[in-house]
Amino acid sequence: MSDSTSTRPAADPSTRVGGWSIDDETPVFVISVAAQLAGMHAQTLRQYDRLGLVRPSRTRGGGRRYSAADVAALREVQRLSQEGGVSLAGIQRILHLERTVLGLQRQVNELTNQLAIASGRRVFAAEVGGDVYSLAPGQRPPRARREHSAALVRWRPVR
Repeated sequence: MSDSTSTRPAADPSTRVGGWSIDDETPVFVISVAAQLAGMHAQTLRQYDRLGLVRPSRTRGGGRRYSAADVAALREVQRLSQEGGVSLAGIQRILHLERTVLGLQRQVNELTNQLAIASGRRVFAAEVGGDVYSLAPGQRPPRARREHSAALVRWRPVR
């Protein structure tokens, strides 16, 4: 009988290799490796790219580079197609709607931040380079900004 709780610390979502930070969004797999990881033929990946189902990054020479997130998306497309019986046109529509929902969620977060700022509850974060931006109370800076963050300062105006 195994214990469902783990005593291991949570894994860091990004890995540092040399001077590079690799996470799920880093395009590192060539098409043959991505196809093998997704359990598909490379030609299927090319077709999905043409249809816009998965959008890999491109090298200067035009070669495709897939991230771990791209491979996960390929597996989801395959699952919807094979297990769900959804056509490629249906999958395109599903993915479009999911992207729309994510965009709307970002917009709601931005508007919530603006409302917090307008109500006088403001939190600011500063980057090492000196850029300052506002956040809602309790919100963490986005991953790209956290990589350069060294400190958190809390300031309350004297009333």
